Amino acid sequence: MKNTKTIWLCWGILYLLCAACGFIPNPSGLGYGMLILLGIGFFVPPCMLIYEAVRTKQRKLLKKLRRISILSLVLTLGLILGNLLAVHASEAWGTVLYWMLILVSVPMVCCQFWVIGLFGWAVLLMSTFVFAAETK
Repeated sequence: MKNTKTIWLCWGILYLLCAACGFIPNPSGLGYGMLILLGIGFFVPPCMLIYEAVRTKQRKLLKKLRRISILSLVLTLGLILGNLLAVHASEAWGTVLYWMLILVSVPMVCCQFWVIGLFGWAVLLMSTFVFAAETK
C-alpha cells in the first residue's frame, strides 16, 4: 500500500508539471522534444499502478484508474467541442475554455501532439478493462 502512495504522488507531480508546461507557447528545439517526452512519461506511473493492482489483485485500484481515465476523456471531448462552438464568443471566453482544456486533458497540450495524450488516456482506460480479469 505504501508503494502505491509514492506512485500516486509521482503521478500528481507529473500532472502539475505537465499542466504548467501546457501553458508554454510555441516551444521549439530541445524544449519541444522534452515536452513530448514529458507527455509520454506522464503515463508511466499509471502503468505502474495497473501492474501493482494486478500483482496484489486490487480491483478497486483498477476501478479508480478507470474512472479517472473516463473523466479525463469525457471532459476533454466536452471542452474541445466547447472551444469549437465558442468560435464566435469573446477572446476571453475562448482563452478560459482553452485553459480549462489544458488542465483537464493533461498531458495532451503539453506533449504538443494531441493524439499522444488522447491515445495514452484511451490505452489506460482499456488496460483497466483488460487487466480486470487478471485480478479475479
